Amino acid sequence: MELTISEVTRSFDVTARMLRHYEKMGLITPFHREDYSYRCYDEENIRRLQLIVVMRKLRVPLKQIAVILRDGGQRETLEILRSNLAGLDSEIKSLETVRAALNMFVTRLDDSIRSKVRLDLLNDTELMEAANALSLSKSILKENIKMDELNTANEALSNNLNVRIIMLPPFTVASNHVIGHDPEETVGEPVDKFIRDTRLYEIKPDSRYFGFNHPNPGILEEGIHGYEVWVTIPDDMEVPKPLVKKKFEGGLFAALTIKFPEFQFWGELENWVKNSDEYELNYSELGLEIMGGCLEEHLNWVYSAHMGWPENGIDGQLDLLMPVRRKEKS
Repeated sequence: MELTISEVTRSFDVTARMLRHYEKMGLITPFHREDYSYRCYDEENIRRLQLIVVMRKLRVPLKQIAVILRDGGQRETLEILRSNLAGLDSEIKSLETVRAALNMFVTRLDDSIRSKVRLDLLNDTELMEAANALSLSKSILKENIKMDELNTANEALSNNLNVRIIMLPPFTVASNHVIGHDPEETVGEPVDKFIRDTRLYEIKPDSRYFGFNHPNPGILEEGIHGYEVWVTIPDDMEVPKPLVKKKFEGGLFAALTIKFPEFQFWGELENWVKNSDEYELNYSELGLEIMGGCLEEHLNWVYSAHMGWPENGIDGQLDLLMPVRRKEKS
């Protein structure tokens, strides 16, 4: 069995950029057929990708997945999974403690309302001491977990994402736009050169760096898409070709910080907005032509480019920014 890159992205719900990152890490190794210019994935790579997807849903870091795929030893894999299980157990115990404390407060308040006796939370030492002395109950977990249950668990966890609502102000940007097989690989080079040549970080130390698909994969011919990057500049600053000076109108966004290349969180961020009682999606009318108006802010990029990519510079963090608006009150 062989799949093209487009078939893989659809089948496994991963982006082409995530696949390229997996390739760079040596997790998968696609090939090119003589009669076909795009990446293809054989049965071995498809199995490896299936394992990667499952391990990521289990919150196993990519570096550990690389060890599992590289060594393939049961003992090494067991140690990695045991380590992650221990961390998860610690989180579960913490959540159980919080749940028990909340349940105690709810019970006491409910009893006080029923008995028509006002409960003074600020001065109820018995309640506070009891909360501090909580005992933890044991979690009973099923051993046989199906894939749909794992997906459901991931969806439930997405509701607990640390999402912020931020207002991006209007700003002026220097933009570069590339369309091709791997536009993200080259689109930033002229912008990085511009940052260094103009010493932009010294002129505008609060400069920010954004990127987005333009257009999304699947709109043009197979394997071709675009990516555009922006760096914010002073309003009166001129930019050299091939860069283009543009204005951004600003807007309200739901923001989520991720570590590159965890772009699967785009789906979880969208679910968070859809489940929000206060906000709703506000995608651009241009739709997939500009990724619906979504942005990826590459944190610390301008500083790192200015300093020649020092070890203490960029650490692979991005903010996923999804346009939203407040729901109208009915």
